[in-house]
Amino acid sequence: MPSDEQLAVGLLGRTAYGRAAISMRALPFLAFARHIVADGRVLLRMPTSCGYHQVCAGSVLAYGADNLGSARPGERLWTVQVVGRCEAHEPSADEIERFGTVPRQVDGEPFEPVYLRIEPRFGTVHFTDGPAGRL
Repeated sequence: MPSDEQLAVGLLGRTAYGRAAISMRALPFLAFARHIVADGRVLLRMPTSCGYHQVCAGSVLAYGADNLGSARPGERLWTVQVVGRCEAHEPSADEIERFGTVPRQVDGEPFEPVYLRIEPRFGTVHFTDGPAGRL
């Protein structure tokens, strides 16, 4: 049976976007990101224009996603998070391809991607008892 960390990383692989939770100047904030899973690590793509990557790189953060808005009829709802150290990442050509196309702009600024890597140290997973729509 997989650990919560392995299950969380596996479920993250079923989604494309999530949120990083981190502290900036002693205040909590959430940063959106596109993600893929590679070799048990969570790779993130963020826009450089937001500057979130500067706070995330070198820090321990939580990254989470869910299927709350995308569950198909009969599928259980789930939410996961992994916690681990985040570092800058130089993606391979295959990883860049897996991320897919980039948006043209974010907040009116040209999108320039920055890539990060989370090495999960632990994870949490929560499921509903019934299918989607029964919260």
